[in-house]
Amino acid sequence: QVQLVESGGGLVQPGGSLRLSCAAAGSIVSINSMAWYRQAPEKERELVANISRYGGTNYADSVKGRFTISRDNAKNTVDLQMNSLKPEDTAVYYCNAGQVQTSRHLYLEAWGRGTLVTVSS
Repeated sequence: QVQLVESGGGLVQPGGSLRLSCAAAGSIVSINSMAWYRQAPEKERELVANISRYGGTNYADSVKGRFTISRDNAKNTVDLQMNSLKPEDTAVYYCNAGQVQTSRHLYLEAWGRGTLVTVSS
């Protein structure tokens, strides 16, 4: 079984920064893609950023130039550095891993439970 655990959420003032981290565990051999999604109140979950196993990245237009996604394949972790935060960035942020190969099974997708980011003065 694959587990993703997020950390780093919290309350921050507009213009501030936060760094989210996600660690994957479960006898993992490799992970193809990793990503961060978010879901604001009464809105659908949306992709924030993703990163391939080889480092290729993709960002939502709303966060380009402010957020940076990175990963450590050896540690099976993915981070999201968020700068110049805005109130509209307030949401629960979820870690996602795609095509997770463990010692026993290939999981198409895995999700963390989410971490709350609140941007408010």
